[in-house]
Formats: sequence, C-alpha cells, structure tokens
Amino acid sequence: MATSFENLPEELQLATSAHVKYIQSLDTRKDEYDYWLTEHLRLNGLYWGLTALHLLGHPEALPRAETIDFVLSCQHPNGGFGAAPGHDAHMLSTVSAVQILAMINAFDELETRGTGKAKVGKFIADLQNRQTGTFAGDEWGEEDTRFLYGAFNALSLLGLLHLVDVDKAVDHIVACANFDGGYGVSPGAESHSGQILTCVAALTIAGRQDLIDTDRLGRWLSERQVASGGLNGRPEKKEDVCYSWWVLGSLEMIGKAHWIDRDKLVAFILRSQDPENGGISDRPGDMVDVWHTCFGLAGLSLLEYPGLQPVDPVYCMPKTTVQRVLGQSWKKTPLSSSAGSI
Repeated sequence: MATSFENLPEELQLATSAHVKYIQSLDTRKDEYDYWLTEHLRLNGLYWGLTALHLLGHPEALPRAETIDFVLSCQHPNGGFGAAPGHDAHMLSTVSAVQILAMINAFDELETRGTGKAKVGKFIADLQNRQTGTFAGDEWGEEDTRFLYGAFNALSLLGLLHLVDVDKAVDHIVACANFDGGYGVSPGAESHSGQILTCVAALTIAGRQDLIDTDRLGRWLSERQVASGGLNGRPEKKEDVCYSWWVLGSLEMIGKAHWIDRDKLVAFILRSQDPENGGISDRPGDMVDVWHTCFGLAGLSLLEYPGLQPVDPVYCMPKTTVQRVLGQSWKKTPLSSSAGSI
C-alpha cells in the first residue's frame, strides 16, 4: 500500500528524537500535580509509551529491568494487574501488562517472579459473563466490548484463549452490530469508531471476519474523514488524532484502508506534533499527551510513513512482537466474500 506523501509541506517531518525524549521524561515529573492525577492510567501509559518507542525504532529507550519490576509490582495474587501498585485489578491494566511483557519478551519473568500465565488467564476468564458471552472490566461488573477485545487480545498472546467461551463472545459482538455496519458498546448502542475496532479485532482473533459487512462498515468508517484530513469517532464530532488508529486500524483489518485520503491524514497527524519538545496532541495547537502520541504514531505506521516500524492492526503492537509471540504464520483471517449474518 504505497503512498507518496508528495503533497506534504517540506517542514512536516516526524520529530523522532523529540518524541523519544518526551516519552522518557514522563516518569520524571513526580513533582507535578498532573502526574498524580493520572496514576489510575500508569500501567496503560507505560504501554502507550513503550509501543510508541518500539514503533519509532527505539525500544531500548526505557530500561527493561525497571519496566519489568514496575509491571510485576502492579500484580495481585489473583493474577490481575492494577493501574499502579495498590490499585484494584482491572481488565484494561491487565491487558496492558500482558502487552508490555510481550513487547519486551518477559513472559518468563511472569512465570518466575509473578503469579504465572495460568493465574492471569483465570483472572481474565472469570470476568466473562457466561450467559451473554461479554466481559466485565473488574469484579464490580461493568461490561463493555472494550473488555471483550482486551480479553481476546491478552489471552491469545498468552496462548490461553481456550479458557473462555469464544463462540458466546462472538454472538455478543454480532448482537452489537448496527444497520450502518458499525458496532456499539452494547446491543442497541450507537456505532462508535473505538468500539468498532474492538469488535473487528476480536472477530479477527476469533477467525470470524466472515461475520462483518465489510462494504457497509468501510463506508461508515471512510466517512469519518473531515476537511482537515483528520478522522472523527462519530458523525458531527471533531476530528482527533487518536482516531487515526481506531478508524484506520479497522479499515486496515477489513482491507479498506485505501478508502481515505492518506496524504491528508498524514499531514493532520504531523501538524498535531510538538516538533521541539516532542509528543502529539489530539489536534493541532493542543497540549500533547502519551495517549495521542501512541495512537498518532500507530496511525502513521499504518500509513507507512518512512522510518516507523510496522504496527499490527489487531494488537496495536509491532508486527515483529506479534509474530514472535504467535508465530511467523500469524496474519489476519482472510475475508469471506459474503457479508455474513449481520
């Protein structure tokens, strides 16, 4: 999927070294109020930053030993991980922990110093609603397709997807489909770009892309591009760099990434970066953060921007990591020629 980027102004260049320094600085700001306000995102933030560094080609920029120590310090005896030491175990932070350990090739440390893969798998599997097939985020019971995808993501990386009822989960995703081809957070909820990626990726992991109405979904997703070149999450909403991942990742999985103006999206993302201090914001002129930095770079990687490592659209990790963990034969499930049953 070659693209020329020939329409980009010369000054629009990816500030790689600045982005690396920005991510490295994030854990040195403990005297800032915002650092403690975001403690509930600490493990997720480490995943976002580490993913960004891997895509930038600088995986060594965060110390491996300290990274492992922090991740394991967040684990509970039940196998789940909290967002930071002392925080309750949650699906989202557990998925981030698994992805981090996968990227730095440290599953052996989970076995020797943590609870082991089996307990992590049991923690995740116990969060499945065996009647509806969906998953809760924690013991308090909030259910969401984000958690279903997270469960499939982490369990497949651990080789433990068999611990859950995959067919029931797939049925739940089908129930979340809408007339426009998209998916909502639950049955009957409006289509949203973020929820669409979780559902499409989960169906891909399950080998059930045949259930996706790819033409209808592709149309809805491609209509998320606005005049600035950026993508939005829903109709009539503002464009946001993070949807460069949520929308484009879904389009990539269903083979429709060419349905948007790629050069305009690249320009939008690059105009949202801080070329001096590093980091990427939600849109040009706003403050940067690690979330938008990660997903902006992931979007640029999908767009094959020069100098970035290829990202896997299903797992949002480097393709090399996914191939190492799942085997060289891993690839997205071939699409069926039919629209399936949605």
